Amino acid sequence: MEAWRMACTTSLHLSFKHHFLQFASKTTNTNTNTKRFVKLRRCCSSSSSDSTTNTNTNTNTRVSNNNRNNNRRSSSSSSSSSTSDRDAIRSIRLQKVHDLKTKGFDPYAYSWDRTHSANQLQFIYNNLPNGHTQQDSVSVAGRIVARRAFGKLAFLTLRDHSGTIQLYCDKERLSDDPFEQLKSFVDIGDILGACGSIKKTEKGELSVYVSSFAILTKSLLPLPDKYHGLTDIDKRYRQRYVDMIANPEVAGLFRIRAKIVSELRKTMESLGFVEVETPVLQGSAGGAEARPFVTHHNALGRDLYLRIATELHLKRMLVGGFEKVYEIGRIFRNEGLSTRHNPEFTTIEMYEAYSDYESMMNIAEEIITQCTLAVHGKLTIDYQGMEICLERPWRRETMHNLVREVTGIDFLQLGDDVKAAKEVAARAIGIDHDSKGGSSIEACLSVGHVLNEVFETLVEPTLLQPTFVLDYPIEISPLAKPHRRFDREI
Repeated sequence: MEAWRMACTTSLHLSFKHHFLQFASKTTNTNTNTKRFVKLRRCCSSSSSDSTTNTNTNTNTRVSNNNRNNNRRSSSSSSSSSTSDRDAIRSIRLQKVHDLKTKGFDPYAYSWDRTHSANQLQFIYNNLPNGHTQQDSVSVAGRIVARRAFGKLAFLTLRDHSGTIQLYCDKERLSDDPFEQLKSFVDIGDILGACGSIKKTEKGELSVYVSSFAILTKSLLPLPDKYHGLTDIDKRYRQRYVDMIANPEVAGLFRIRAKIVSELRKTMESLGFVEVETPVLQGSAGGAEARPFVTHHNALGRDLYLRIATELHLKRMLVGGFEKVYEIGRIFRNEGLSTRHNPEFTTIEMYEAYSDYESMMNIAEEIITQCTLAVHGKLTIDYQGMEICLERPWRRETMHNLVREVTGIDFLQLGDDVKAAKEVAARAIGIDHDSKGGSSIEACLSVGHVLNEVFETLVEPTLLQPTFVLDYPIEISPLAKPHRRFDREI
């Protein structure tokens, strides 16, 4: 494979890690072989606030040791109080579970016959006039996320996978006992099933005019605060199901991810590629430079490694006679942890015999454009205020030419003169030898390294539209073949 790399603007980055909420129920190496990665990494898929709840410390202000100690005591007290409150709420709700069972109600139902989702009702009865009632019988189910009670009326907001709808509960329609049970036993967070007709209030709120209801799952813990939501970043990632309850738009990222993976498979199949599965447990960690997770196989009496790449086994598929193979596989690398870096992530890695990087670029364009159409329905999208056009063909340019366009420097004319390359690079970047940037230039071992330093500093920030950056210096691409257009290494 010749020295080249795709610019970062053509990579796919999405939210990936799965956490599914389950509601409780008492029922049961040849020259022609070329590879291309498209990584699906878990991103910082925050939905509303990116601030954390720990705001005691102002990082721009120097505080005394006494203040720090006071903050620690305050934080500890707040945490203890929060835990105490949760325990008290849990105790109260457990008592409600007991009382429901005593009255002959099952707080964890087996099933519920639902006729419509919230979104379907909003669509079907969108034109119902204010103050009118439609006598159609409907049945809905979902989580209660808000409740208000006023004498003989109670209003509950029910949320399902599609959206929300109001439950209009009238004492005269429900009769005394069911209405009082609703007020006494139904809490925010409970999963509720409700039957009734359709009513639009005088204020225009479409509602299910409840004639009967059932608690399908009794929640034992409170939901995050309605107005502040779930803002603890660590908790949002460790308890994704709570994050999706508090921030419903987060679930949309999971649905987008599912569309992308589905479209990936469709596209690869249309191109004649065969999907395979290769071992996750491997005798040696190969195919990449990364620290692996180690486990022990009891039957074999030996240590094994969670794979750090799918590369080696996919190459063996080519050796075995397959000409087009790919795998969407989970990768494990025991290196660091943050909201932008997950030790386990998913890649799609593909290999095709008798092709070079030109065909791989074509495949990359096809994959990304098809996924974009599946998600957005168009190839022009807005990203952070910038309009990105993914219409094919994408720009393809060498690193040398891109650097020359921005700086006016032609590194090919410098030959192997590293000293001259460092001098012109320092002038282009506008640094001196004693600065931090200057030290990075001085540390370069070859003209190729200097060229890459200038590219990353001055050129990469300007590549806003999808661009293939070709012909990286061989010095920074040790596993790549020398380019066929040159007699010498680039």
